Amino acid sequence: MSMTRAAAEVIGLKALGWLAGNEDLLPTFLGATGASEMDLKQRIEDAEFLGSVLDFILMDDAWVLGFCEAAGLPDDTPFRARMSLPGGEQVHWT
Repeated sequence: MSMTRAAAEVIGLKALGWLAGNEDLLPTFLGATGASEMDLKQRIEDAEFLGSVLDFILMDDAWVLGFCEAAGLPDDTPFRARMSLPGGEQVHWT
């Protein structure tokens, strides 16, 4: 089931908020992506940045489950949201 880009951006914002509030995981995100705390504030409306937040969370099932539990969302929501943001389209090789 697809998701609108606007809905995906809302999920991305929720993910960013969850990540920013996670004192253990936020430094890992900043180190892995090269983003700064200023980027978190300045790029809050950047769909590509929100996609990178979702990409990061999708790297670990425990992070996906933690975010979804905190946000009250089904476990497949971050993946569906990521597919609806820039760079998240599925590649068809045939």
